[in-house]
Amino acid sequence: MSEVNDWNQKVIEEFRANEGWVGGNFEGKTLLLLHTTGAKSQQERINPVACIRDGDRLAVIASKAGAPTHPDWYYNVVANPLVTVEVGTEKIQVRASVAEEPERTRLYEKMIEVMPGFDEYRRKTTRVIPVIVLTPVK
Repeated sequence: MSEVNDWNQKVIEEFRANEGWVGGNFEGKTLLLLHTTGAKSQQERINPVACIRDGDRLAVIASKAGAPTHPDWYYNVVANPLVTVEVGTEKIQVRASVAEEPERTRLYEKMIEVMPGFDEYRRKTTRVIPVIVLTPVK
């Protein structure tokens, strides 16, 4: 297992053990567990991701800490937009969509207010970092 997968697994376990809360870099911040279907593998993947609320929707940032490429989960939600998220102790089915401007910038700025590190991520890369909106399926 890779270092990233080991780290993700520890965060997932802590998230579930503490009803959606974790410590470390994310202490006091809102995370969700994003369940996706692999774009190529068609296997279930689970990624802990920082999120913000926007009305009845959630938004997550495909920053990959400012890496030059999008995270794998981004390609999964584009290929298979019907996903499940764990928020606290709830599992919710949502439809993922890539935010267009000016909504993308508005939501990205909202994330920076909560987690200022996201400002550094966008300065580290030349790509436009996508914002994914997660709308509950009724």
